[in-house]
Amino acid sequence: MATGIQTKNGKAFEYACVVALHDALIEYGSVEVEGSAQIDTARDLYKSVDLEMKESLDKAAKAAVRVINRLEPQLWNANGNEPLYLSIQPDSAGIKGDVRDVICLRKQNGWEIGFSCKHNHHAVKHSRLSDTIDFGKEWLGVPCSEEYFNKVVPLFNELRNCRDESKKAGKPMLWEEIDDKAERFYKPILNAFMKELKNISENNEDIPERLIHYLLGKNDFYKVITDDKNRTTRVEAINIMGTLNAESGSDKAITKVPLLKMPKQFYHIDLKKGSDNTVEVVCDEGWQISMRIHNASSRVEPSLKFDVQLISFPSSVYAQVEPWESYEEKLEKRVTAYAEHINSTLN
Repeated sequence: MATGIQTKNGKAFEYACVVALHDALIEYGSVEVEGSAQIDTARDLYKSVDLEMKESLDKAAKAAVRVINRLEPQLWNANGNEPLYLSIQPDSAGIKGDVRDVICLRKQNGWEIGFSCKHNHHAVKHSRLSDTIDFGKEWLGVPCSEEYFNKVVPLFNELRNCRDESKKAGKPMLWEEIDDKAERFYKPILNAFMKELKNISENNEDIPERLIHYLLGKNDFYKVITDDKNRTTRVEAINIMGTLNAESGSDKAITKVPLLKMPKQFYHIDLKKGSDNTVEVVCDEGWQISMRIHNASSRVEPSLKFDVQLISFPSSVYAQVEPWESYEEKLEKRVTAYAEHINSTLN
């Protein structure tokens, strides 16, 4: 199953980032990898991938560390605050609003940064909708209206009845067996969701900003995204609270990471043109969000899942695409390949 492979590679990439950090920073001072069930799981998954994937993960992680090292002097200048602790967070941290996967921490002065590690994808959240989930309260701190639940509860109850009756018959119903699932379920649920989001925004302050905070979490972080096809790693600095880019003693980062401006208003909330399962949310300051709803399981169940992606950030966001190999390394490979070609021709 593709989702399982993506999860496996994602966890393996987290471990590759920990190893890359350790290997790059150990020459500057003491570095300790904190033991945990999470680090053990990530290590086991890293060891289980094939050699080609492992090499890709290693190169992607090293590229990310090269970029972040230039931005975070506290990584390589301990300034008396040793050791540097490296750890991997449990998945439950994301539920509590911390989307960071890998943590770098100096306990002596309380400094820390985190990485959100993405293997070939940009998703930021996988939130659910159901008849019992109050997305307004959970996401924005404002409970959903009775009108919203009056619209979605019958739809989710219908799905629950389909599930329960098919189970009793000994053959759980699959989503592919439902005709026009988009028209019957996706679109009416999304229409209710969009209307409620607009109503909450019209009657409360700072809702666009609260939505971004919900999606990005409560901590600043570096989003690290591999691109295996192009053999590059993209690093984005999500600096909302201003905790990234800190000095260490007299050492400063070579580049300033700007604060991101938060949105104040929604410009557009509607279904994506030509789509029956994706909501587009466009805000001021350059923020744009895509929210695709889907059934998380092949079997019918009374809930639906969002795949949320940030389509665009403010123009001030710091982003760097780092090639896995330097120009010199690529040139050396070409020279070697050419020499091998000549030798094979002569022989």
